[in-house]
Amino acid sequence: MSEFILNAPAGANKKKRIVGRGSSSGRGTTAGRGNKGQQSRSGGKVYVGFEGGQMPLFRRIAHKGFSNCPFRKEYAVLNLCDIDAKYADGETVDKETLVCKGLLPKSAALVKVLGNGEITKKVTVNVDKVSASAKEKIEKAGGTVTVTNE
Repeated sequence: MSEFILNAPAGANKKKRIVGRGSSSGRGTTAGRGNKGQQSRSGGKVYVGFEGGQMPLFRRIAHKGFSNCPFRKEYAVLNLCDIDAKYADGETVDKETLVCKGLLPKSAALVKVLGNGEITKKVTVNVDKVSASAKEKIEKAGGTVTVTNE
């Protein structure tokens, strides 16, 4: 029965520090906020990058250039050795079957097959991208490749 008794690891549950409850508590008077100034007042906060009223660095420096970050496509990478291990002869490799076999998380939007490893089975591959070496190995094994996005 002892294997079902669950305990938090040592140091995981800490007591909340209560401040501003008298000088004998050790955190009285200023309650750890220091003496005077904006940070000691209630509601006294400054935004990240605030420089005391001086024009902040992120506004002083000119914005130049272009970032491809909003437009880039992220692919979930899959190797031929993984396909060979999980798929039988004549099966279809696509997003739905990859999720069912546990090779792909549900959140993965785009799939790319790479040519790492060997494939011995005749499979139909229907994914977003396939590397040249992977395509060659699949077709050499007797399978077919269909690329949905290029």
